[in-house]
Amino acid sequence: MSGVSMQNLTLKLPAETIRKAKVVAAERGTSISALVTEKIEELVGEDAAYAAAKRRALEWLQQGWHLGG
Repeated sequence: MSGVSMQNLTLKLPAETIRKAKVVAAERGTSISALVTEKIEELVGEDAAYAAAKRRALEWLQQGWHLGG
């Protein structure tokens, strides 16, 4: 993430969740911070994709279709 401005975020999670996250991070050779970053970026990307698809669908509905006849 070079060149990207980073900011700290504090989370409060159940101890068991943190323990499991540490195991997953270790298995993947990464950090909990990197795991959280990846998942949040996925969520944000999905939300943006949904918004774009919704906008296109609404544009198509406004245009209407000629169904013959």
